Amino acid sequence: MSTPTPPGLDLDRLRTHLGTGPLTAALISGGKSNLTYRLTDGNHRWVLRRPPLGHVLATAHDMAREHRVIAALAPTPVPVPTVHLLCEDTEVIGAPFYLMDEVQGTVYRTAEDAAGLSPERARTLSFRLIDVLAELHAVRPAEVGLAEFGRPDGYMERQVSRWHRQFEGSRSRDIPGMEELQQRLSEGVPAAQRAAVVHGDYRLDNTIAAPDDTIAAVLDWEMATLGDPLADLGLMKVYWDIAGRMPGNPVAGAVSPELGFPAMRELEERYAATTGLDLTPLPWYTAFGQYKLAVIAEGIHYRFTQGKTVGDGFSHLGAMVPPLVALALDTMNGKAAG
Repeated sequence: MSTPTPPGLDLDRLRTHLGTGPLTAALISGGKSNLTYRLTDGNHRWVLRRPPLGHVLATAHDMAREHRVIAALAPTPVPVPTVHLLCEDTEVIGAPFYLMDEVQGTVYRTAEDAAGLSPERARTLSFRLIDVLAELHAVRPAEVGLAEFGRPDGYMERQVSRWHRQFEGSRSRDIPGMEELQQRLSEGVPAAQRAAVVHGDYRLDNTIAAPDDTIAAVLDWEMATLGDPLADLGLMKVYWDIAGRMPGNPVAGAVSPELGFPAMRELEERYAATTGLDLTPLPWYTAFGQYKLAVIAEGIHYRFTQGKTVGDGFSHLGAMVPPLVALALDTMNGKAAG
C-alpha cells in the first residue's frame, strides 16, 4: 500500500531516495511562493522546500540557490536551519527540492500570535531581530563562498526597473501619484555604501523565534542575492510601520505599538550603531519598499478582478495600493512620520 501523499510530493519515491522508513508529510505553507512541508520518518523531523506546482520561472524558484545561501551562512552568526540535502533530480518528487532540519519555535504572523508577549519580551525580540539583520549585512560574501551570488553593482537600479515592469504587466486602472513616484525613484537611486548578502524580504514573520525571544532561524531565502543592505532595512521598516498606518491590513499584523513593540526608529538607531552605515538616504529605500508592496498588491488585485485567485483574503488588497503610493510620496518628501 502506498503512503498518502500531499500535493507536490511523492512520499514513496522520496523514501527510496532518502533511504528511510515510511514517511509522513504535511504542507506547512503554499501558494505563489515555494511550497514548504513538514516531513518525518518517525525518528527525524525535517522541512522540505520545493517550487510551486505548475509552470514557474526557474530563476524565481531556484532550490539550488536557496540551499546555497543557507548552507553558506551556517558558520556565521546568522541563525539558519541546518540543510542536509539538495536534490535537482525531478524524477524523485517532480521538482527540485532541498531538505533541512525543522527548527522549533514560534512564527509571529498575526496580532493573535503576538498577544502572549509582554512588552519586555516584544522589545527583546525586536532588538534581536534587528541585530540579526546587522549580522547578515556584516557577512563578507567572499569569505563564505558567495562572491558570485549576485551582481551588487547597479542592484537598486535594476530593482526599480524590475518592479516598474511588474506594475506595467498588471496595470488595469489609474493610480494617483504612481507615475510621479516611479520617476522620482528612478532619478534618485542612492549610491550603495556596501555590497552585502541581502535577504530580500526580511521581516518578523519570516523568522522563527526561540522560547527565550532570540531568533532561532531566518527563513524564506528565495529572494536573497548580493545587493544594497539598506534595501532590507527599508522594506523591514515598511512592514514594521504598516500596522499603525493601515489598521486591519491583510499583510502585517503581529507588530504594533499596542503590543509593546518599539518604534522602528529605535531599531534603526541600533542598526546604524552596529553597522556603521549612514541612514540619511533611508527614506528613499523605505519609499521603494512601499512602492514594491503596492506593485505586489496591485498584481494580486488585477488577478482577483480577472477571477484568477483562489482562496480568501484577496479582495481587500486592491484598496491598499493608492494609500501606499501616497505614503511613498510622503516618505520621499519627508512628511511620513516614523
